Amino acid sequence: MAPSFMFEAPSDEEPELSESKDEDNEEAEEEEEGDEAEDKPSKPKPKSQSPWDFTSYSESVAEEHARRGTTSVDFKISKILQQSSAPAQQEETSDSESDKQVDYRSEDEDEENSNARDNKSFFAPAEGASFHANSFMELNLSRPLLRACETLGYTKPTPIQAACIPLALTGRDICGSAITGSGKTAAFALPTLERLLFRPKRVSAIRVLILTPARELAVQVHSMIEKLAQYTDIRCCLIVGGLSLKAQETALRLMPDIVVATPGRMIDHLRNTMSVDLDDLAVLILDEADRLLELGFSAEIHELVCLCPKRRQTMLFSATMTEEVDELVKLSLTRPLRLSADSSTKRPSTLTEEVVRIRRMREVNQEAVLLSLCTKTFTSRVIIFSGTKQAAHRLKILFQLAGLQAAELHGDLTQVQRLDALERFRKQEVDFLIATDVAARGLDIIGVQTVINYACPRDITSYVHRVGRTARAGREGYAVTFVTDNDRSLLKAIAKRVGSKLKSRIVAEQSITKWSQKIEEMEEKVTEVIEEERAERALRKAEMEATKAENMIAHKDEIYARPKRTWFMTEKEKKLVAKEAKASIEKEKGSADAIISAQQAEDLKMKEKRKREREKNLPRKKRRKLEAAREMLEDQSEINEPDGSGKNKKEKEGISLVDLAYRRAKAVKAVKKAVDSGKIVKKSNKSSKQYKQRTQSRTEEMRELFKNDMSERRQKSSSNAGRKKPKSSFKSKSRYKRK
Repeated sequence: MAPSFMFEAPSDEEPELSESKDEDNEEAEEEEEGDEAEDKPSKPKPKSQSPWDFTSYSESVAEEHARRGTTSVDFKISKILQQSSAPAQQEETSDSESDKQVDYRSEDEDEENSNARDNKSFFAPAEGASFHANSFMELNLSRPLLRACETLGYTKPTPIQAACIPLALTGRDICGSAITGSGKTAAFALPTLERLLFRPKRVSAIRVLILTPARELAVQVHSMIEKLAQYTDIRCCLIVGGLSLKAQETALRLMPDIVVATPGRMIDHLRNTMSVDLDDLAVLILDEADRLLELGFSAEIHELVCLCPKRRQTMLFSATMTEEVDELVKLSLTRPLRLSADSSTKRPSTLTEEVVRIRRMREVNQEAVLLSLCTKTFTSRVIIFSGTKQAAHRLKILFQLAGLQAAELHGDLTQVQRLDALERFRKQEVDFLIATDVAARGLDIIGVQTVINYACPRDITSYVHRVGRTARAGREGYAVTFVTDNDRSLLKAIAKRVGSKLKSRIVAEQSITKWSQKIEEMEEKVTEVIEEERAERALRKAEMEATKAENMIAHKDEIYARPKRTWFMTEKEKKLVAKEAKASIEKEKGSADAIISAQQAEDLKMKEKRKREREKNLPRKKRRKLEAAREMLEDQSEINEPDGSGKNKKEKEGISLVDLAYRRAKAVKAVKKAVDSGKIVKKSNKSSKQYKQRTQSRTEEMRELFKNDMSERRQKSSSNAGRKKPKSSFKSKSRYKRK
């Protein structure tokens, strides 16, 4: 442990005693009131608090719309439905044909067993670690934390909590993994709060930094820590993008004990906010560590790790651990303990997993299949994962037009709107939450019954985290995944993970046809809503530009007097990193699928054809620039690939005969086409030139003779200039005298 974290003796015993006295007085008063009111009916016991609270953010959505002069999507859709003569009605559940659930049978079984690497030799032996405890009293926690656990309804620690809390209290570095919904947040929050109870209170400093990959997960962790620390004097601060920058600067200057942050905004404050540093940091916690170490976050995480003191406690937690996590463990952890309460491939016993096969010719009906399932089978407490933000927004509009209450959660919304969507779904004001992968990790919304993967996840790790939003803490849940013909590799991985318990759901054909017709009828309304939003967005952007210009004119000196903000990564660099990540993923897919199917080859061929057609429609100048840039890239790639003999391929190999013949034929065809159109006059052959009489005028002949004469003179002068002057044979007499 760091010297700054050598806490003094417990100095908060007196407040605890006074708190206990107050509790005793309250209990005595309650007993007296109970004696006086024996005849009255007994009041029900107060319910346990919820650890998650987004209410403070949801109240400000209306204020945000009023300030920006915008309206919500629900308001636009309700206005269109009122104007239309025949509003869309929800489908009746009494269909003649119902959905079927049958056992899944794989078309070709994959019996290859992957042998995982054994990295346990690097970790210290976790001797004495127990994954079982009957109560939190056995984990040596203080009374304020025990009281908070009782208020939240926590009675018995989960296996990861029972193993992690005693070891974390000793200051050891920990790399913990457990299945989703096993209480990992409390596993690192409780020992951290216990250690902070004995901090030196005379010195204010940032002692704990908790990093999360998503803003909503950071809000959730912050809310959880505040509820666990409600009977202590420990202060916690939330630092995420999308919220007020000035308010966060003020909170950081007050030096809170715990900071919960996303990596980008934390680096922004460390670079640009005065008197904010991590010199006294004692504990660094990475929640969902494998996601934080992917290509989008890895540079920021390594920067933050370098800014933290070396003598610190580091804890990593995730449901899935990858090779990148092992690399960070070896770089920044000291003799860490690996605590694995459950294997990463283990699935909750209360989870029912299903697949819906979408054949290639039926992919256009995927929205109809989803609406059919959501109106007949899964009608409430459903999270739907979409692949893109645009698809999520379109599904939100379709659900509202169909009479289904839904909320959306993706990156195109403001942070207040995102948190408001979570709060509405948590309070059951809406039945469906349509989200992208921003909601796939860590979010613990009690009572989620079904998760529908409308867009198939890109790998088995994403699938594990998405499905983990349901069947948490022993509750029952369903997971339904839409699988197309392009997702066969993931289907094999899911079947291998689930085994014989995987089910296949067959949606009624009559219901799909009915919803397909309704979606066609709703297309005009969907287009109207999207066009209205686009116009509203353009108007808001123009107003923002006008306001910015007014501020620059009115407060020019003050604006230029401020210190210039620096960024760890610019927008251009972020785009390049995202492009590299996409290229690496495509490269991995290409190496994994070396042999492609005939349909994939046809798709690639059509893609290239469309690309060529788009290039033909470009202006000639742009087209030439594009061709020149492409040729430069090809030349560069040839230069950068040396041959085995040490010579470049470009130097060793010439143009192949096929390419040469193709180029000559193309040139002849282009010349013929130009001659036919009259753009150029065809030149005569060299053999026939000597037999034809010249038709040049006298002035042209004299001009050619003059050019030839001048060129000969230039050659003579250049040859004379190149010769060296002969050395003079004269020698001074003094040279002979010196000898």
